[in-house]
Amino acid sequence: MASNKFIGAHTSASGGVYNAITHAQEIGAKAFALFTKNQRQWVAKDLDTETIDKFKSMLEASGILPKHVLPHDSYLINLGHPEVDKLEKSRTAFIDELERCAQLGLDRLNFHPGSHLEKISKKDKENLEIMKPIEDKCLDVIAESINIALDKTEGVSAVLENTAGQGSNLGWRFEHLAHIIDKVEDKSRVGVCIDTCHMFTAGYDIRTRETYDATWNDFEKIVGFKYLMGMHLNDSKPPLGSHVDRHHSLGKGEIGLDAFKFIMQDERMDDIPLVLETIDETIWKDEIALLYSFAN
Repeated sequence: MASNKFIGAHTSASGGVYNAITHAQEIGAKAFALFTKNQRQWVAKDLDTETIDKFKSMLEASGILPKHVLPHDSYLINLGHPEVDKLEKSRTAFIDELERCAQLGLDRLNFHPGSHLEKISKKDKENLEIMKPIEDKCLDVIAESINIALDKTEGVSAVLENTAGQGSNLGWRFEHLAHIIDKVEDKSRVGVCIDTCHMFTAGYDIRTRETYDATWNDFEKIVGFKYLMGMHLNDSKPPLGSHVDRHHSLGKGEIGLDAFKFIMQDERMDDIPLVLETIDETIWKDEIALLYSFAN
């Protein structure tokens, strides 16, 4: 098994956050993602000392390092919300998520950047002249939200996930991620998680060696690999550039297996959590084994 790649899946924390560790071990994972609270509710009870201690001791016993765990925040949070009261609610919830990660001894929190919520036609979506002022305003709010949250917490990095660009979600262009990072004051605590399905449906092709290299060269120029703190490895049901977020099992979708072979042999993806969010969790163990076979 290649020791420089750390592959896992987003495992269930139902019944207690420590259960995500057990589920990760059951599928042969060397990394995993989890929700530290119910992702579809605003408020959750605080983590108690017993739960925190159990999580830390089980994680240590598992051999999985904290830096290879990629918690995900609530789906309700929108750090770019145009309405003040809802923005404040999102910011408060995001700070709570960062604090929960810190309590568990984890050093990063994965989140979707945010949405401007304006109704834009599909035709206009690709029109930079129309979109740039709307996007820039929202991206500035997202960066401000991150600055506020980082100022009130410590030890945990805010890890922006690229999106498919579905609806009014931002973060689907590399330029969006770079814009936010540029405005984040503490650059030592900001990073990026690249989801392969989102990347592909946002219009970045990785299916051939030529397109793979071109896409990642763009990423390096615009964002920079120094900010890459995790990846979600998913095939895609929808086609290239569709802006639709629908994951598929590896090799079963529009991306195909070659892209994942390239990733497994790419040193730039060493020592970060590489997390499956594919649609059939009953084959995660097989998918992890398959990915490791590509790394050798």
